Amino acid sequence: MSTSPVISILRPTRNPKALYGDTHESCPTPSTLDLTTDVAIVGAGPVGLMIANYLGQCGVAVTLVEKLDSLIDYPRAIGLDDESLRTFQAVGLADKVLPHTTPWHAMRFLTPKGRCFADIQPKTDEFGWSRRNAFIQPLADRVLFEGLQRFDNVKVLFGREFEGFVQSDSDVVLNLKDKNGRGELLRARYLIGCDGGNSLVRRSLDISFEGKTAPNQWIVVDIANDPLSTPHVYLCCDPVRPYVSAALPHAIRRFEFMVMPGETEAELSKPENMRKLLAKVLPNPDRIELIRSRVYTHNARLAGRFREGRVLLAGDAAHIMPVWQGQGYNSGMRDASNLAWKLSLVIKGLAADSLLDSYEQERRDHAKAMIDLSVLAGHVLAPPKRWQGTLRDGVSWLLNYVPPVKRYFVEMRFKPMPQYTEGALIVPSEKAHR
Repeated sequence: MSTSPVISILRPTRNPKALYGDTHESCPTPSTLDLTTDVAIVGAGPVGLMIANYLGQCGVAVTLVEKLDSLIDYPRAIGLDDESLRTFQAVGLADKVLPHTTPWHAMRFLTPKGRCFADIQPKTDEFGWSRRNAFIQPLADRVLFEGLQRFDNVKVLFGREFEGFVQSDSDVVLNLKDKNGRGELLRARYLIGCDGGNSLVRRSLDISFEGKTAPNQWIVVDIANDPLSTPHVYLCCDPVRPYVSAALPHAIRRFEFMVMPGETEAELSKPENMRKLLAKVLPNPDRIELIRSRVYTHNARLAGRFREGRVLLAGDAAHIMPVWQGQGYNSGMRDASNLAWKLSLVIKGLAADSLLDSYEQERRDHAKAMIDLSVLAGHVLAPPKRWQGTLRDGVSWLLNYVPPVKRYFVEMRFKPMPQYTEGALIVPSEKAHR
């Protein structure tokens, strides 16, 4: 048996320039080429880390495999909902992540003239937490990573190239390679692919990933010492170049701009072009502390199935969606919450393997509903046709004076609720109603 690698402790820093700094340390290489575990997870993103925390506290042996030498530190998700906070609470880490969040984070859609035509600011917390929270994902991921230090039964292997797997009726054998080129075998009872939209786990199973890729890209810019200091997030429907402006914890300001045809990440990242871009939204673009910028392509895709034998998909490996409703991260947390407890019961022999079939039955339709909602929100922000934007502005002005419609948006009633028609359901008997 191999010895457990040391999980390095990552402390949040107060230095804004180091909030996304390269401060992670790799785990030492195991001394054996043959490893055994109950559950292997490929991908140390938030979903893989959350599942590892849940299984870890249940006493299940977990090995988390990550090809990078450290956690990803570039800017990604900024929206955390109440469901995700309950998932953090379930693994005992809610108090650790709260310092990196801002509750009651409103989302406002603005017309080109600055009029707010949709104001989403749910103030209810009937389920224990604020429904919309801003957060810093790299710091939340660190909380999840540090949480694994609590469990001797959880191993994290950084710097491992996942090259494929073979599954049988009794186990899954993963082929790994460390950064020195040495091969390793990892034998697991189950494998969870949390390896992103380009998932090798999913592609190895020849599972479809149908959907669309947006024709345009967006550049994300994070700035320290927020020069605007205005709260909440604004989606500005500028027909020339739509953009997003969001206040985040730790005095970080997030901007997202549509990339115009012919523009490249290399060109936009040049100081003179970045200044021109930020001059659109800042009074003094020369006096900023740039943390990071990155160009993204928005996709809306859903895996044909979430399970194949002893292999399951979760997070972006199972579904990816545009960012406009902040549901990509949260949908992954729902996957983790749904799958982890079921897998724990199966591993311990307290439930049949067939329980895992309910994971796809309960999660896939809701993930698709979130994809559709995110695509719709993107069309509201940047309509494909100019006349559609004009129509949006006029109709929204009228509907704003209809109280039921206004409450529909303010209270986030448009968010699809997870309603199960099949899966691990307990149907009350007639006696229970008497």
